[in-house]
Amino acid sequence: MIVGFTGTRHGTALAQHQALVEQLWLLNMTKSADVWFHHGDCIGADAEAHAVALDLGYSVCGHPPLGGHGLRAYSKGFRVLCKHAPPLERNHDIVNACDVLLAAPRRFKEELRSGTWATIRYARKLGKPVTIIFPDGSITKERQPQ
Repeated sequence: MIVGFTGTRHGTALAQHQALVEQLWLLNMTKSADVWFHHGDCIGADAEAHAVALDLGYSVCGHPPLGGHGLRAYSKGFRVLCKHAPPLERNHDIVNACDVLLAAPRRFKEELRSGTWATIRYARKLGKPVTIIFPDGSITKERQPQ
């Protein structure tokens, strides 16, 4: 299984972080083989989720931003580090690679000028399962396999 992740550069709220840990744990428990975690290696939620995924035994693949303008986290412990790509392209790479997308947006409502929400919209367009973890820890699951 390949889990993709997108999240706010402002970092997760406490309840959001706790729900993220739980979702990553649940996805890891259902594995039949190596479980991968793909993210964009940015500060905030990406870096937080990276640490949790490593602690849970995921193999982690990074998709660093090209010209990150100080937003790159430079996380350690990647099993694979992909080529740098512009933010929109690398977000598409994450979604294209994943079986399910976990998202931790900053706000409850969809925003047009948000990389996290743009990634969610792209995953929806491709029909990928999406789990959105909101700041209060509530979760919305879309297109989940039965």
